[in-house]
Amino acid sequence: MNRAFLSLGSNIGDRLLNIQHAVSMLAISDKISVIKCSSFYETEPWGVKNQNWFLNAAIAIDTVFSPIELLNTTQSIEHQMGRNRNNEQRWHERIIDIDILMFNDDIISIADKLVIPHPYMHKRAFVLVPMLEVKPDLIHPLYKKTITELYDELENPEDVFLYGTVLPK
Repeated sequence: MNRAFLSLGSNIGDRLLNIQHAVSMLAISDKISVIKCSSFYETEPWGVKNQNWFLNAAIAIDTVFSPIELLNTTQSIEHQMGRNRNNEQRWHERIIDIDILMFNDDIISIADKLVIPHPYMHKRAFVLVPMLEVKPDLIHPLYKKTITELYDELENPEDVFLYGTVLPK
């Protein structure tokens, strides 16, 4: 059995429903068990600022899938939910985004297909804040630091608010 950590985000339509639907689609697989889900967070866009804010969450799963099989499954769910990777620009709005953050403590690089750990996770508050709930003591296999340590070292974190709180104007 493999333990993986995923980040989910949406900034189009009913963002909460989109993430809940994606988690449900993962959970109905007999090859995936959702172990833990973070709260939902309202997050400032990263990379491209002029777009709707995202809703983000992180989950821990157990799976018998290989990393590539898990990637194919997450991309299939994205496609079923209406995401078209061929017609979107990098870091722009999307109905659903499911990223594999970590898979066991494996280090994987398959040219332009899959990089684990996720190459930007250590730079993104919208990934690290939900992961603080899911597994704060998880050790990044490249940096040899916990999620808590990575979060504490962020230099200019984007805004992240617990969903349902009043956002500053």
